[in-house]
Amino acid sequence: PSLRTPLIPLFVFIGAGGTGAALYIMRLAMFNPDVCWDKKNNPEPWNKLAPTDQYKFYSVNVDYSKLKKDRPDF
Repeated sequence: PSLRTPLIPLFVFIGAGGTGAALYIMRLAMFNPDVCWDKKNNPEPWNKLAPTDQYKFYSVNVDYSKLKKDRPDF
């Protein structure tokens, strides 16, 4: 047996973990309402969220389609 054979699964899992982490960080940077890339056209993107917008990655027991607006308009 070659020395490289047992290392192949290690490289596969480390590569998959690194790819998953990079994709998750990219998702947070692009779709999180707390992050503002365009301060000129939309300085406060969190004010444009509707109560029914789900911005969390996973929600255990909240149905966002049934939420009502409980905050003032700015």
